Amino acid sequence: MKNFDVPIIYRSPLITAIKKKRKEEDKLKKDFTPTLLDMGNLQIYLARHFGFCYGVENAIEIAFHTIEDNPDKRIFLLSEMIHNPQVNADLRDRGVRFMQDTMGQQLISFDELKQDDVVIIPAFGTTLEIEEMLHQKGINTAEYNTTCPFVQRVWNRSEAIAKKDYTIIIHGKPKHEETRATFSHAMQNAPSVVVKDMKEAEELALFIEGKKTVAEFFTRFDGQYSKGFDPTIHLKRIGVVNQTTMLASDTQSIADYLKKVIIQATGSQDSFADTRDTLCYATNDNQTSVSDMLTVNADLAIVVGGYNSSNTSHLVELCEEKFPTYFINNEEKIISNQEILHYNFHNREELTTHHWLPNHAPVKILLTSGASCPDALVEGVIDRLAGFFNAQEAKEKLISFFKD
Repeated sequence: MKNFDVPIIYRSPLITAIKKKRKEEDKLKKDFTPTLLDMGNLQIYLARHFGFCYGVENAIEIAFHTIEDNPDKRIFLLSEMIHNPQVNADLRDRGVRFMQDTMGQQLISFDELKQDDVVIIPAFGTTLEIEEMLHQKGINTAEYNTTCPFVQRVWNRSEAIAKKDYTIIIHGKPKHEETRATFSHAMQNAPSVVVKDMKEAEELALFIEGKKTVAEFFTRFDGQYSKGFDPTIHLKRIGVVNQTTMLASDTQSIADYLKKVIIQATGSQDSFADTRDTLCYATNDNQTSVSDMLTVNADLAIVVGGYNSSNTSHLVELCEEKFPTYFINNEEKIISNQEILHYNFHNREELTTHHWLPNHAPVKILLTSGASCPDALVEGVIDRLAGFFNAQEAKEKLISFFKD
């Protein structure tokens, strides 16, 4: 796989050494057991796979090279490059201006754009409507398009099954940038509808089975279906694709469920298209790594990443099933060994927990991060924890250990 030129500020000597050693020992990526960082009274179990994925590193490389190559031009991003506050802040500090927020609300009017401006398409991709608008303004987007290749693979798969007269069901968060982009690309080729979760899939099934009316469909899925969608016609042959950062197990469960429903309703095996190949490898690897990490008899889990990061929130969701879990976006949220400021993504609020570290030895902590989180932040968390246990020297020795 390609090596990307990512700024050194996002790298970590310890994490780089660990990942290199694990890769050398497990070239086929079949071992998902966590890596033990034994620092005496502090034992950290680091997920096998975590942090920057291929798509994120590709996007960061393009963005920073774009800044270097265009010192005299105005540079805009359609929205956040990735869902990580540090990376986006670094881009802003270098003069990049963000045109929309993550929900698609306009921050800078497209009317301000000029033909010689540089506009970067983020890793999530963008809608065909926005791409066409930029082309009409004479703005070249191809050179500065950082859309993740695995997102594009979902679009290509959607197009392929659309040509066989399948309707596209998209498992994703309707307002998420990637889902909006995928919906735009999908509905160019076929009738399309977005379902957020299994509950919505079960509600969609009622229309597949003809148990609810067209009027009820338009009300229930308002804003989530393509123009001209007719549930009496377009729910006879379907295929399921996903927002790549959703829980892979959830997407598969939804696909399996809808497959069973539509085959029973139509009596035809051909009424459902197989789209398993649209699941993102990085999402799968990170989630499988967390599942293996959860077999450890630990005290708690820490997940590092942007609070608006979908893939990170799903890692938190997995950890919460078994352990007290603290979702933080940098080491500064760990105020002390008695106090931590962390994010409840269910209620979308930060809260403070006291006496969060257990008073026994050794303390066993599970640690992972989202696909848009720099390794440097993960090492920062390890440094902060090591300080509470006077384990700084032991932590430094780990770098030599994993390099050997």
